Amino acid sequence: MRKSFIYTSLLLLILLIVLGLWVNKLFITVLLVLSPVFLLGWYDILQPWHSIKRNFPIVGRLRYVLESMGPKVYQYFIEGETNGTPINRNLRSLVYQRAKNTVDTLPFGTRELVYEEGYEWMNHSIDPLALEDIPEDIRITIGGKQCKKPYSASILNISAMSYGSLSANAILALNGGAKKGGFAHNTGEGGISRHHLNYEGDLIWQIGTGYFGCRTHEGDFDEEMFKQNAAAESVKMIELKLSQGAKPGHGGILPAKKNNAEIASIRGVKPHTQVVSPPYHKEFKGKGHRGLLEFVERLRNASGGKPVGFKMCMGNPVEFEALCDEILNSGIYPDYITIDGGEGGTGAAPLEFSNSVGMPFKEGLSTAYTILVRKGLKDEIVLGCSGKIVTGFDIFRAFALGADFCYSARAMMLAIGCIQALECNLNTCPSGVATQDPFLTQGLVVKHKIDRVSNFHKETLHSFRELLASAGLKDTKQITRDHIFRRVTLSEIKTYTDIYGKAYD
Repeated sequence: MRKSFIYTSLLLLILLIVLGLWVNKLFITVLLVLSPVFLLGWYDILQPWHSIKRNFPIVGRLRYVLESMGPKVYQYFIEGETNGTPINRNLRSLVYQRAKNTVDTLPFGTRELVYEEGYEWMNHSIDPLALEDIPEDIRITIGGKQCKKPYSASILNISAMSYGSLSANAILALNGGAKKGGFAHNTGEGGISRHHLNYEGDLIWQIGTGYFGCRTHEGDFDEEMFKQNAAAESVKMIELKLSQGAKPGHGGILPAKKNNAEIASIRGVKPHTQVVSPPYHKEFKGKGHRGLLEFVERLRNASGGKPVGFKMCMGNPVEFEALCDEILNSGIYPDYITIDGGEGGTGAAPLEFSNSVGMPFKEGLSTAYTILVRKGLKDEIVLGCSGKIVTGFDIFRAFALGADFCYSARAMMLAIGCIQALECNLNTCPSGVATQDPFLTQGLVVKHKIDRVSNFHKETLHSFRELLASAGLKDTKQITRDHIFRRVTLSEIKTYTDIYGKAYD
C-alpha cells in the first residue's frame, strides 16, 4: 500500500502537470484539488509515530475514524437491550422516558434472563398496600446529636460530579432540577461554583484531598475560606471524600483540556494543566482514625453545626471496623457515611483502578451496615450509598442492604442528555454534558433539562413507592435482606440474608 501510494501519487502528479501545461488548464485545477490529499499521504509516510499510517497512507486514517465512532456504532446498531455497559439500553431508555415524562412501561414481558445466574428480584406480599398508604415524599433526617442544623434529605439525590468534569450548563440543569424537585445536589470535589448557586438548589459540598474551594496556594486546607463557603444558605451538608468507587486509593483527575480559567480559579490551581489530587488528606495524614474524626468535628464546628460525613469505597473491612471502634472511643460521631461501590462512575480514572480496585457496591454497603449494627452505631449514623442507582428497584435493593438514602450520578447525566458516548475524559462529549468545549456545551439547553432532572427523580421515587406498596411495607425501615432473592445456580436461589448474613444477631 505504501509503495502503491508513492508510485501512484508521483505518476498522477506528473501526469496532471503535463496535461495542465499542454492540454487544458482544467487539469491544474484538478491538481490543486488533489494536492491536500497527496500532502496528507506523504505526511503519513514520513511521520514516525503511527505504523498503520506509514504503511497505509490515507486509508490507515479510517481506523482512527472507526475507533472514535465505535462506542456510538455499538450502542445504536449492535448492542442488545440488556447486555450493554456500563448502563444497558433498557435502563438508558427508562431514564430518557422518565425524564421526558413519556410512557415508561414495558410491553410483552421481561427481557431479563430470569433463570440465569445472578438474576435478582424482590419479594412481594400477598396483601399489598394501596399507593396512597405510602408517603409521597419520603425523606431522611441527617444530623446526629452533635449536629446543630440537621437536614431533611430526599432518599434519592444527585451524586458527586464536579464542575470541571461536567459543563457549566450541566451543573445549572442539575441544580435547577434539584431545586424544582426538592432534593440535594452533591457538588463533587471541584468546589462550589456560581453555577451551583444560580438556582439555589440544596447543596452537599464535597471536599476532596485537593481541598478545592477551601485551599491555600500550597494545597493545604484553609479553614477561613471553608467557613465562608460553608456559610452559604444553599450548603446543607458537608461530605469529606476519602475515596471514590471508580478509583479508590487514587486522587481525582481533571484533564488539562477541561481545566479552563474559571475552573482553575475556583479550584485554586494553574489553568490548562492536568490536576491530580493527592490520594490522601494532608490534614490528618499519619494521625490515624482519630485524626479523621477530629477533622470531621472541626468541619462541623466551622460550618456552624451543619451535618458532616464522609464518603468512601470499602476496602479492608478490618480498617472500617477499627474506625468504628475509634468513633466509640473518641465520642466523635460523623453524621453520615456514604459507601461508594467499586463499579462507580468517573470522568477519568486509570483502568486498573476502575476495573480492579475497591469492593463492589452490594458487598461494600452490606459490610458497612453489618459492622455499624454490630458496633451499636447504626442508630447514630445515617448510611448513604452510590453505585449505579437507576431504578426504583435499585433503591429498594440498596435499602435492603442497609442504606438510608441514595445518590445517583450517571442516571442524572442521562436525564440531561448524556448518550454514554464514553468520551468524558476527552473533552469531546457530543451531548455537552461532560465537556468544557463552548461549541458542544451550547447544545445543552438548561431550561429544558431542569424539568427532565426533576421528572426523572419524581418518577423513579414513584416507582419505588409502588414497589414498597407491593411488598406490603409502609416504611423503608421495614425492608430487610429477606426481601431480595438471587439465583445462584439454575436450581438454587438465596436471599440476601443467606448471602450477606444477618445484620442483627
